[in-house]
Amino acid sequence: MNTPEVPKSIRRLAGRAIGDFDMIREGDRILVGLSGGKDSLTLLWLLHDLARRAPVRFEVGAVTIDPEIEGFDPGRLRDYLAAFGIPYFFVSEPIAELAGRHMGKDSFCAFCSRMKRGLIYRTARERGYSVIALGQHLDDLAESFLMSAFHGGQLRTMKAHYRIDAGDLRVIRPLVYVRERQTRDFAAAAELPVIPDSCPACFSKPTEREHMKALLAREEALHPRLFRNLRTAMDPLMRADETSEREEEAGDD
Repeated sequence: MNTPEVPKSIRRLAGRAIGDFDMIREGDRILVGLSGGKDSLTLLWLLHDLARRAPVRFEVGAVTIDPEIEGFDPGRLRDYLAAFGIPYFFVSEPIAELAGRHMGKDSFCAFCSRMKRGLIYRTARERGYSVIALGQHLDDLAESFLMSAFHGGQLRTMKAHYRIDAGDLRVIRPLVYVRERQTRDFAAAAELPVIPDSCPACFSKPTEREHMKALLAREEALHPRLFRNLRTAMDPLMRADETSEREEEAGDD
């Protein structure tokens, strides 16, 4: 099986983000949060390729959190990653069942996001990883920015690089300059084993994030430089409050 080759356009944008936000350091052991969607798979192959090319030495592994929700079947990722010798960890947790007992006033998506993040942190600690890599891209950050401004009255978005409150792990998002269409095109061209509905509970009905995605698409059709301008506007927000892990929840894909 041939190793998928990430396009230069993605490598170039990710490399710039990694440099701009000092994401990867000598000796890092990076654990990719692998949902099975196009974005997290793109991120995994990007880092796998970079680990072979970069002058900085670092290691890459992946973890998938199975929330035990009907319709989500990430099992085929095991054989796929094993064929390339990538360290892979699979964690099952009945998140939907737990949500029914402990969710409180939170939305299911917010509860699920926190549960998954906690399980990823735990796996990283148990397996000796120091950095968590997540697959959100520029479109995700722009959507979060608008949701926060429109509905929260705050100028916020997801951060590109921060240390969690406990202090022992860093979180990085190397795709923050990459567009969603780029990961979609790569996933299709490389025939990646994408799990289409990586979160069936969220995909079962339109979400506010989908409304923002449609709004941005309409505006970009009129203003082609829209996302470039948004990236510039969001730059200080991506850097702010580096020691806090409070942020807008978003899926990996």
